[in-house]
Amino acid sequence: MPSFDIVSKTDLSEVANAIANMEREMEQRYDFKGSNCRIEHNEAEITIHADDDLKLRQMHEMLQGHLARRKIDAGVLDYQTQEPAAGQSVRQKAVVRQGIDRDLAKKLVKELKGAKLKVQVAIQGDELRVTGKKRDDLQGAIAHIKEMKSDIPLQFVNMRD
Repeated sequence: MPSFDIVSKTDLSEVANAIANMEREMEQRYDFKGSNCRIEHNEAEITIHADDDLKLRQMHEMLQGHLARRKIDAGVLDYQTQEPAAGQSVRQKAVVRQGIDRDLAKKLVKELKGAKLKVQVAIQGDELRVTGKKRDDLQGAIAHIKEMKSDIPLQFVNMRD
């Protein structure tokens, strides 16, 4: 039976490259000269240190722009709450999401079953396996999921006949 997997994976080496490019741009920009703004990267966790809220928002925009240049959707970042640091400076953590969480997986399964498509959906850890009798049914399922507009980017991989 034909099947495919729905996953949400991010290439962490591309994220590291985007952060390195962002650091180089911060060294060159006039509005960041003499400031105590920096970005730290540890596996799937990014910590942004900024002098104030304005610089933090500018760093968010720069990070999202550099991720977009690397063909990574900015939706992979899960920004945590902003916390104050020494003086007026602020710090914020952002986690790079990997995999589909349980709530989104259940929502996708419910949506596919409600669409009356002739496919079966199984949750396998942090990914979904969709099977059907015909390839056309699977392509209809892919089109239906793309119309849903989830908050994290989804990839459709491992298509088998």
